[in-house]
Amino acid sequence: MNKSYALIAIATFAAIASTGVRAETPDPASQFALQTEGNRTRAEVMVEAVTAVKQYNHIPSGSRVATPVKSAVPTAVVRGEAAQALRLGKIRSGELTGLEG
Repeated sequence: MNKSYALIAIATFAAIASTGVRAETPDPASQFALQTEGNRTRAEVMVEAVTAVKQYNHIPSGSRVATPVKSAVPTAVVRGEAAQALRLGKIRSGELTGLEG
């Protein structure tokens, strides 16, 4: 029985507390009132919207592939220099782990 009395008491308290809460229209002079003032005509806005739709591109700019860089050095020369640097220990090979210094 004590649990039911506690539940009824909580519900009664919530009902009493909620009587003071009301949703009202905000005062136009308050900081929370939304006040907008437009200086463009409806036709200007519609023209801008139509232009934006026509120029819309559905491909994100970050997903485009960059054009390859042209180089004067042949691929065989670059591979040979890389192999020599690997043999001399100037560059690492294999997978890098967090334990290597």
